[in-house]
Amino acid sequence: MNDAMLTVDRLRVSYGRVEAVREVSFRAEEGSLVTLVGANGAGKSSIVNAISGIVRPRGGRIRFRGKDITRTPAHRLVGQGLVQVPEGRQILTSLTIEENLQMGGWHAGSAGIDDVYDRFPVLAERRRLPAGSLSGGEQQMLAIGRALVAEPSLILLDEPSMGLAPLIVDEVFAVIGEIRARGTTVVLIEQNARRALGVADRGYVLASGEIVHEGTGAELLADDRVVSAYLGIAT
Repeated sequence: MNDAMLTVDRLRVSYGRVEAVREVSFRAEEGSLVTLVGANGAGKSSIVNAISGIVRPRGGRIRFRGKDITRTPAHRLVGQGLVQVPEGRQILTSLTIEENLQMGGWHAGSAGIDDVYDRFPVLAERRRLPAGSLSGGEQQMLAIGRALVAEPSLILLDEPSMGLAPLIVDEVFAVIGEIRARGTTVVLIEQNARRALGVADRGYVLASGEIVHEGTGAELLADDRVVSAYLGIAT
């Protein structure tokens, strides 16, 4: 079998004696959108933090484009095309919008900034203002734009709709669709399970650090067991 864009094999993540992720395995094929869904504390963010090099796994293997990256630090992964948009956005509020985007493209130059401005005109209009002056939805667009400037082949989105109004959530998911349409592989971490599975090629439902259901997004949405047990967490 050919290597997928991302392969996670029996991943384990612990914090002291607390095991947050237990033997998790999944794949993301090139150009696909894979989603991990589950309640708070299910282990979703621990998985993406391990993939992106922020957290060192206790066990298992992570392969990106066929290469073992299990112990590769985050800054090197960005240079290889693996970029994370973290939960809570984590933009630098005291810097300008443009300075935030420039930091996203530190290894690739600033050529991609114009593309981000074309996609998010509000960022272009306010480029010289502090990023902290943006609304929550605009800050999420900046966080996604900062990742896109790095020209990723794989983007990890950790709870991009968290805390946003419904209309802004619609815009966020429209952007996610555009990213995928450009051929970028997407791993989406979402508590809004119905929305995430509705756009996913493949989904994985997590509970207590383990995958308890998997299938195509459509299959999971049609599975009464999944709907009753897990999809009540968001609509």
